[in-house]
Amino acid sequence: MGYYIQIRGNTGKAKAIAELYNGEIVNYQAAKLAMNDPTKGVICVLYNPIMEFEAAGFCFSMAEFEEFTRPGDQRPKQFVIISREDAKRLTNYKGD
Repeated sequence: MGYYIQIRGNTGKAKAIAELYNGEIVNYQAAKLAMNDPTKGVICVLYNPIMEFEAAGFCFSMAEFEEFTRPGDQRPKQFVIISREDAKRLTNYKGD
């Protein structure tokens, strides 16, 4: 894991990303389905309760999505779908 979107503030990142980049907050099933669409960028926003902050990571591949959602990771998560081009630009992802 290593491609993150930097958004001001420690929390509220899913809502901010959706609003700023014409995205949609979706559930796990919709996010997993979106991983099959090459035009969509899936962002997983994880809350770290110990540090009291959120991190917004780009799920650039199914393996990355599975890493963010692996069983046993009990951290609260939200998923945001934005355009893949925006996700790549915002995270400086050079793959594809």
